[in-house]
Amino acid sequence: MRRRFSTFLVLLIAVQVALAQQKPRARDLGVPFEGTPGQFNSITDVKGVGVGHTTLISGSGLLKVGVGPIRTGVTAILPRGTQSDAPAFAAWFALNGTGEMTGTTFIEEYGLLEGPIMLTNTQSVGTVRDAVASWLVNQKKWQFCCLPVVAETYDGDLNDINGFHVKAQHVFAALDSASSGAVAEGNVGGGTGMIAFGFKGGIGTSSRKIEARQGGYTVGALVQANMGRRAQLRIAGVPVGVEITEDMPVAKVDAAERDTGSIIIVIATDAPLLPHQLKRVARRAALGLARTGSIAGDSSGDIFIAFSTANPGLVGLQKGDTSTITQVTVLPNDQMNPLFEATVQATEEAIINALVAAETMTGADDHKAFAIPHDRLRTVLKKYNRLIEPRQKGRA
Repeated sequence: MRRRFSTFLVLLIAVQVALAQQKPRARDLGVPFEGTPGQFNSITDVKGVGVGHTTLISGSGLLKVGVGPIRTGVTAILPRGTQSDAPAFAAWFALNGTGEMTGTTFIEEYGLLEGPIMLTNTQSVGTVRDAVASWLVNQKKWQFCCLPVVAETYDGDLNDINGFHVKAQHVFAALDSASSGAVAEGNVGGGTGMIAFGFKGGIGTSSRKIEARQGGYTVGALVQANMGRRAQLRIAGVPVGVEITEDMPVAKVDAAERDTGSIIIVIATDAPLLPHQLKRVARRAALGLARTGSIAGDSSGDIFIAFSTANPGLVGLQKGDTSTITQVTVLPNDQMNPLFEATVQATEEAIINALVAAETMTGADDHKAFAIPHDRLRTVLKKYNRLIEPRQKGRA
């Protein structure tokens, strides 16, 4: 059974990578963005970062709790891939706290991220947390207790969320498949059943390369987008949500006119930053979110985490180490503005990439979330003189 599941996993990964390379992204449609992206325009442009997904889609028709329809999954972000046990400096920030991200009190206290970051649906946080702990122990990556970081957004409009369909093996698959390179977006992993701005939402990513004279660092963002009302959506400053009013979600309640969803934003950088500086970076993700029109509504869980892959020698800060001194490098505060700008730009583009990559999905009780129509988006951007001629189809 294990061999059969492993074969299926290899095939699934291959399909996801192929989709990641073929699907048009926001830039391919002519959406103008500021800044220069990295090779893959992805969080994996930060060297060492790996991303893996497990996507669960099955069943149709009326909701039967415990059976389906299933439209969910789990996404894994490994800050240092699978090749290093060293922790990373990290910080987190809640713009609006109607949501969950486990492990944050440890990060607040120690300023360290000691494992992967996982994204899933609201009801699966406990399962994912326990599975990650098991994976870390089995990988011999943890000497003592572990406090995994697991964040959630709600996919119950499309998914049998109370059926608890995410299992330990799905978590293991996402972790084991995490890799660098192109990242699948849209209806994948933890973002499978998400809705954003009244369109189908999900996973999105982007990156920015900072000029050599400003340090040459890379900043990457990955989002699980499930927030906002249709009328709020702005793309490249254009009120797209006001212009595109057709194809509203068909759901239990008017999902297009409520702001009860959430967004998780993960920021990675190779700049040498201390935890308090990463807190400053995490806060700037809110400005990228605001550029897309979100107001972080009362019932929205808008939770962000930032980490740095610099200072690989931080293993000396792990609990139980007998070293007395650990040396680190750090960027002066007055040189952080380019990182702030890159964070805002990458966050904004990652959210729009999630919308562009997502495909129309019908889920539980035949509730339906429509993908943002690419042709209509181009027409609206052209109307406001914001459309640019897209480059050759690619990842940048």
